[in-house]
Amino acid sequence: MSIKIEMPQDVRFIIGKLMEAGYEAYAVGGCVRDSLLGREPNDWDITTSATPYEVKDIFKRTVDTGLKHGTVTVMLKNEGYEVTTFRIDGEYTDHRRPDGVTFTRELSEDLLRRDFTINAMAYNDDTGVVDLYGGTQDLEQGIIRCVGEADDRFDEDALRIMRAVRFAAQLGFEIEDKTREAAAKHAPELAKVSAERIETELTKLLVSPHPERLIDMYELGITKVILPEFDRMMETPQNSPFHRYDVGRHTVEVIRNVPATKTLRYAALLHDIGKPDCKTTDEAGVDHFKGHALRSEEMAQPILRRLKMDNDTIRDVRKIVYWHDYGISGKMTKKSVRRMLSKMGAEYFDSYVAIRRGDMAGQSDHLADWKKQVLEDIIKYHDEIIDEGDALSLKDLAIGGADLMKLGIKPGPEMGRILANLLDKVLEEPSLNTKEELIRLIPQDN
Repeated sequence: MSIKIEMPQDVRFIIGKLMEAGYEAYAVGGCVRDSLLGREPNDWDITTSATPYEVKDIFKRTVDTGLKHGTVTVMLKNEGYEVTTFRIDGEYTDHRRPDGVTFTRELSEDLLRRDFTINAMAYNDDTGVVDLYGGTQDLEQGIIRCVGEADDRFDEDALRIMRAVRFAAQLGFEIEDKTREAAAKHAPELAKVSAERIETELTKLLVSPHPERLIDMYELGITKVILPEFDRMMETPQNSPFHRYDVGRHTVEVIRNVPATKTLRYAALLHDIGKPDCKTTDEAGVDHFKGHALRSEEMAQPILRRLKMDNDTIRDVRKIVYWHDYGISGKMTKKSVRRMLSKMGAEYFDSYVAIRRGDMAGQSDHLADWKKQVLEDIIKYHDEIIDEGDALSLKDLAIGGADLMKLGIKPGPEMGRILANLLDKVLEEPSLNTKEELIRLIPQDN
């Protein structure tokens, strides 16, 4: 095809050097796909007919990234570019990676082993776009389709099942029918894929422009394997004037309506994960979920650990999940907001507001204006508290451990209790936060 793709200077240089040496060389895969879509590629992969050692002979600085799989990293200045030999994959006995690879001089054989047609195109300035399997047409039609037989592609690597849905979510595409049927058939094989690879694909889907494609994962049987708790949510109705969706579809709406950060999207995913455990139905047939925020917070940690999530993300998600429902009763005052900020941590307030707004967007219109006003009041109180510099933690007190030691109080549990008691009084009445007032409030028997 006579389409011109603007490649980075270094990529053009590497391809040019390989071609000068008598080999074929192309940019390949996602960088070609994204360029054709007018998107900025995240990285540029290069494929060549040269073997790894032939590549190493051409360039001065290389890193042996994965010689047995055909990959050499070419270093230009401080940047590294992966150059991989055309290859044919061997058997995938573990449904994850090939047992071995065979190098080939044929680009067509290399492209045939790739997952989807939109990822199986190559490009250089001399040849233009090499599209042997209909990738450009599928890009134009907005379709995710496997290269060759979908059954074979998913049997080789089960993670491709999640990648199909993830690409659909990122690009706003639809999954072609045969690809979809094969994905559902092979979904149970995801149990053999590492948690780290599962987490990477799930995260990319959640922070994509279309996280609602999580429902596709449910319909294809993917979440049954990787997140069975979500299936329970999809199967838990919410017969309540405050809701219009079941727990799962409500959750998807919340995910759609919070900022696309990893922490907030996972908090939205898990904020109601405990509802199926907490559901009760009263005599009028109305469902209630008392205590679900606490139960959801309890469940979040093992789920995120199962996905091999980092500790900081686990901590932040749990915090947001625990507090997501706070203030729903509407009985909020400046004092109660001050205590909320002290317990929650003022640094989480923006996330709290985001999850509350997202939660309301996924609910019914029942009392919607009132709920919005309650949140606006909480935001107003927060802003006043921050502007006035009210103490919210022990470090904000006008008195500290060194001051108490001068009063003859020894470091230890008792000192901690005294400081906690002083903070409690200051949260109730901020004007007490002076050294003189706080010393006066210390019990005389200390």
